[in-house]
Amino acid sequence: MSSRLAPSVTADTQFFWDGVKEHRLLIQGCVGCGTLRHPPRPMCPSCQSFEWDTAEASGRGTVFSFVMPRHPALPGFDDGYVVALVELEEGTRLVTNLVRVEPAAVSIGMPVVVCFEEFDGGLVLPMFMPEDRP
Repeated sequence: MSSRLAPSVTADTQFFWDGVKEHRLLIQGCVGCGTLRHPPRPMCPSCQSFEWDTAEASGRGTVFSFVMPRHPALPGFDDGYVVALVELEEGTRLVTNLVRVEPAAVSIGMPVVVCFEEFDGGLVLPMFMPEDRP
């Protein structure tokens, strides 16, 4: 395992990170109008309801956008990593890393699937890999 900076966890995001530890990708949804949203927040941007629940995402999506940061190097990241905005089948988007793929092979629209990577200290992060990878 390797080291990685842990995300900031708040009362609004606790459910998401608890789900990730169980290898589940939970998305916040409005009870009032059914709109799914990510990142989690207290109020629905569509109907302003404060009532919400969660839906388990399929874990499948496509690369909506991506970048390959060059420098300065960040602790816990290997050189040549890919930061992507993945659009889930359910319609929400997540900022994540792409793994198990050569950076030059990444393309917009590429089908991806979630995988859960474990790091030192019990940290688990959702990342995405090409759909055709084992």
